[in-house]
Amino acid sequence: MEKQEQGIQLTLFEYFQDSDCFSLAEAKELILEQKKQSVKEPSIRARIYEGIEKGIFTRLGKGVYTVIRKNENQEEISCLLVNGNGRDLSFLKDNSIDAIITDHPYDLPKSLKGGNRNFAVYDSFQYMQEDFDEKYRVLKKGHFLVEFLPEESGTNYEYLYQIKEMAKEAGLEYYAKVPWKKGKQVNNTGRKSKNTEDIIFFSKGKPRNLRPDAKKDKAEPEVKHFMSGVKGMLPTVFDVEPPSKKERKHQAEKPVELLAQIMEFITNEKEWVLDQFAGSFTTAEAALKNERNSISIEINPEYFKEGKKRIQNVNDRVR
Repeated sequence: MEKQEQGIQLTLFEYFQDSDCFSLAEAKELILEQKKQSVKEPSIRARIYEGIEKGIFTRLGKGVYTVIRKNENQEEISCLLVNGNGRDLSFLKDNSIDAIITDHPYDLPKSLKGGNRNFAVYDSFQYMQEDFDEKYRVLKKGHFLVEFLPEESGTNYEYLYQIKEMAKEAGLEYYAKVPWKKGKQVNNTGRKSKNTEDIIFFSKGKPRNLRPDAKKDKAEPEVKHFMSGVKGMLPTVFDVEPPSKKERKHQAEKPVELLAQIMEFITNEKEWVLDQFAGSFTTAEAALKNERNSISIEINPEYFKEGKKRIQNVNDRVR
């Protein structure tokens, strides 16, 4: 099977290497109709995405865009943007992602309405068990899932409880909760005393060893020692100013600085970070600036288009 998968990539590379781009339909026609290979469509799609990750393909037609640049050590950093459904992770291998950082567009009608106003202007939904089963599948053992969730209230506490139960059922372990204090911002929804979101950390099984062990380092200074957990102590609160209304491209946009801080706690350089619901693509920007590989998925074509512009601008600046 492995030879067959490698054969698909080699065939695509040899055929399309002089093209600026190619579509999934073109790839399917080549493999199934012209080459008469006995494979299924998901295998073709998976090999294409793997090829993008490896740098074999630099751009895949409509719906997928990738930026590849080199850091100071001439190592490649990949930033893959996908215009698709973030709940469909079928193109990703089991145990292939080092961290998931995401903010799903949660469907909480009572929380998102005030009077005659609807504060959500994007398509929203509520997680199901299958969502967390998939997160668990693609995440590496001991690695972290980070979910942005609304501050608990009388209208959402049942759903927030369900999220934690679904994560537990999938096999994820609750690690920590840290609120994000949105600087000096004051919401216009009547909640002036508190203006926060909760950031929930889950791990796939026992957390991997990222936390420095100072005691062992002192006893054996020539070796770096680590113990289970994130790097360092998580703060009691992330106090980061959100993007201004004038600056932000998305209603629920998160600050790049905040996402960079989270990445520093749970990942190392060159590791793969997934954002299933990219929105404004600030997770991708934070990853690119901090030497992390990333995959960002966004279903809305307009947000995807703006995200491509944002990442290309970032790439041009950091080269």
